[in-house]
Amino acid sequence: MGRKTPLHGQHVALGARMVDFGGWDMPVNYGSQIEEHHRVRRAAGLFDVSHMCVIDVRGRDSRGFLRRLLANDVDKLQAPGKALYSCMLNAEGGVIDDLIVYLVKEEWFRVVVNAGTRDGDLLWIRARAREQLAHLEIIERVDLAMLAVQGPEARAKVVELLEPVDREAALALQPFSGRFCGEWFVARTGYTGEDGFEIMLPLEEISAAWLALLAAGAAPCGLGARDTLRLEAGMNLYGNDMDASRHPLESGLAWTVAFEPADRDFIGREALERVRAAGGAAQKLVGLVLEDRGVLRSHQKVVVPGVGEGEVTSGTFSPTLERSIALARVPKATGASVQVDIRGKLLTARVVKPPFVRRGRVLIVI
Repeated sequence: MGRKTPLHGQHVALGARMVDFGGWDMPVNYGSQIEEHHRVRRAAGLFDVSHMCVIDVRGRDSRGFLRRLLANDVDKLQAPGKALYSCMLNAEGGVIDDLIVYLVKEEWFRVVVNAGTRDGDLLWIRARAREQLAHLEIIERVDLAMLAVQGPEARAKVVELLEPVDREAALALQPFSGRFCGEWFVARTGYTGEDGFEIMLPLEEISAAWLALLAAGAAPCGLGARDTLRLEAGMNLYGNDMDASRHPLESGLAWTVAFEPADRDFIGREALERVRAAGGAAQKLVGLVLEDRGVLRSHQKVVVPGVGEGEVTSGTFSPTLERSIALARVPKATGASVQVDIRGKLLTARVVKPPFVRRGRVLIVI
């Protein structure tokens, strides 16, 4: 039996289909997965993301520690509340995890890591802190739960739950920033390509918040819709599109690696510099739109005539586009089209640049 979030009973009561996800019992859908997807794109969807791990890094050495730990540079975070997306790499440049880090205030950073990697992440982070003899605390915030409310109506629904004194400031938050509203940390981030808030709040308050958001018209949504939404938005999934055996430069994440300043010695830098010196990554991550009838799935072989082979890393049917789409790792020389082996048949797919959909807008030609 897997771990359970504080809302497990609520999910069961709503008739959710529960599955194992990273060692957690999580809802995959509450009925129609496609309808949940559309509710997020058109109105507001509500996700229980309490399986994610919130880690506070506190102390006078916290900034210097994170400058070495992460491939992106936390010195970009100068104003309290600002957030940064980054990968955490091993010495070979492989992605241990992708995460978001917030500057709460100087000497206090908040890091949110993935559910399936949380135990290994905590071991890695604490071991690196011991190596650096850093003066800091690594605190797993087991006292916090987390909700994501996503969609064009999401922020308006959330602010009604806040104290009046906090509402204007919450609505004024810029994308990829957050602030405390009482004991809630409200951040304008998400994993769907839509606007909205992610809320970190005390465990004992999440049930009331969940019920209030449902009463306000937010639709409960499970992992199934979360996956189709993030893939339409061109967002990587750890374990599929990158992992410890792959580096960011071949995973569509070169933009998350800060090579400047040149004297910042982050973990994995030497390995990535060798890749750059050799002419760059031999493979790249691209978007695919299937031109024939079929469904793209992870691990399907991609054939690039005259060039070589690749692999679908994430694939699904897109409810917004009503087409099968995917992310795929392919040879660097791949051109405008490829073939995908689906049940022994080579079907044609067009190569596009993700994202496919953002903020309800289709961004590719279909």
